[in-house]
Amino acid sequence: MKPAAFAYERPADWPAALALLAAGARPVAGGQSIGPMLNLRVAQPDAVADLRHLPGFAGVAVEGGLCRIGAGTTHAAIEDGAVPGRLGAVLAGVARRIAYRAVRNRGTIGGSLAHADPAADWVAVLPAFPGHAVALGPAGERRIPLDGFVTGIFATALAPDEVLRAIEIPVLPEGTRWGHWKFCRKPGEFSKATACLLAIPGQTPRGALAALDEPPMPIPDATALLADPEAGADALLAPIRGLDPWRRALARTALRRAARMASRMADA
Repeated sequence: MKPAAFAYERPADWPAALALLAAGARPVAGGQSIGPMLNLRVAQPDAVADLRHLPGFAGVAVEGGLCRIGAGTTHAAIEDGAVPGRLGAVLAGVARRIAYRAVRNRGTIGGSLAHADPAADWVAVLPAFPGHAVALGPAGERRIPLDGFVTGIFATALAPDEVLRAIEIPVLPEGTRWGHWKFCRKPGEFSKATACLLAIPGQTPRGALAALDEPPMPIPDATALLADPEAGADALLAPIRGLDPWRRALARTALRRAARMASRMADA
């Protein structure tokens, strides 16, 4: 299939990029989501703005205990160790299970998060972290908590004149425990249920449940889940209505396995 005609723009700097977005252009980073949408004519913008070359859009910087990951950083770069330390090990474990290497070479962490597909990996995982999405708009940068960034299916807290520029996550101490489990019918497919649990020493453990055809569900206090995965999973799922029995079973399994992975890490 062929996309409808559109103009390709390559803004020289961030002000020019914001001007294009304000005029209705669609931002493009890796193109792994917008490309198929253009071909299927689900999206028919008059113009697309290629942001890949803009300063600070890709790359990782650590300063003052905070890791800033450019929104244009590819899954492959994260998989290959672009993020240092314990945080890098956790994120690399997520990245290496995203689709296939060809997709990871082009797809970006920010593109995945801003696209807000409820089954996407970063959409499912990042709400478990005590960090922020950094939005850039005409007034400058604005920080949005990661657990509130995705507001609906393909919907985010970004304003119409903003673009996602970076993700900021505190550096994790080496004693941090992590559990992550997702169910895919075959390798490379979108998940049907994803759960993760993050236990930072001295802090309340937190987590997220996602890929259930709705926005991710942050778990601000995963203490009960970590202490008793069986009862904790049941308690977290009890308020969720409308899940098919098979989907509820997958979600329960995801929560239990993520919690047990984190517990085994503590025992290692």
